[in-house]
Amino acid sequence: MQIKAAIDKIPAGLMLVPLFIGSLVRTLFPEAFESQAFTHSFTGGLLTGTTALLGGFYLCLGSTIRFNSTGYVLKKGGALWFGKIGTTFVIALLIKAIFPDQNNLFLGLSALAIVAAFSDTNGAIYMALMGQLGKKKEDIAAYSIMSLESGPFFTMLILGIAGLASFPISAFVFTLLPLVVGMILGNLDEKMREFLSKGEHVFIPMLGLAIGAGINLTNVMKAGLSGVILGIAVVAITGIALFILDRITGGDGVGGLAASNTAGNAAAVPLSLAAVNPIYNEVAASATLQVSAAVIVTAILSPALTVWYAKRIEKRKVQNVGNLEV
Repeated sequence: MQIKAAIDKIPAGLMLVPLFIGSLVRTLFPEAFESQAFTHSFTGGLLTGTTALLGGFYLCLGSTIRFNSTGYVLKKGGALWFGKIGTTFVIALLIKAIFPDQNNLFLGLSALAIVAAFSDTNGAIYMALMGQLGKKKEDIAAYSIMSLESGPFFTMLILGIAGLASFPISAFVFTLLPLVVGMILGNLDEKMREFLSKGEHVFIPMLGLAIGAGINLTNVMKAGLSGVILGIAVVAITGIALFILDRITGGDGVGGLAASNTAGNAAAVPLSLAAVNPIYNEVAASATLQVSAAVIVTAILSPALTVWYAKRIEKRKVQNVGNLEV
């Protein structure tokens, strides 16, 4: 039936097709996710186990990375992480300087929704794109540093609520541990490297399915134009900033474009902050819908832009080789 071949024709299809299937399941059968029988089943585990799947992916990915390449991972991951957080911080400063009412900027968007959407990268999409486009393992592993964006901490920090959040060292340790364990195993034993590396690509469609299962497509309609504009802005603004930083750190810009998106778990940040600070109570619900819409919009636009640019680079390389031969 040529299923795999058909999926491969779609930009980042190995990630996006399962993501769309998962979101359809969530949209059509939302009540299933409230059922204990479902959530405690193998099916429920597959559709809701994003964290476990990412852990397994990192273990397999780590086995392919040699110790002498860790400097590159830190440089690349650190640059993209700084670009994402730094860009969001500048935007937050502009909002504070320009808009007197930070809970209603324009089209119903709030500072909370904007900062939450801008400050968290969709690691599964980034890693899937980098893997499918044949980038170095170290480029893929750079997300282990970028994953520190996850959760409400940096959103709180950027919004100026520093006293209401803590940043435990254990967060760094537990984020990096699977990758480090994989690296140790792969560097100690070539057979382990060979064995674990085979699992790397298997995790990509499963991650897409699990991420999609956390997205209800009706949220796009509810959020309306504001959520769509937010998603486009994330791709355009962070795409430019991360593209430049990627080039500065020795990349070709593909990694920066692959990170110009919003993580699915960013949709949970507005409600998390509302629980900590009551000033966000009135905008938390709308911000959640807007960020959810941005997740879906960036999941479509970011891969399309990344694949287009990667193909353009590849075409240039072929032309240059042809010119040299002539």
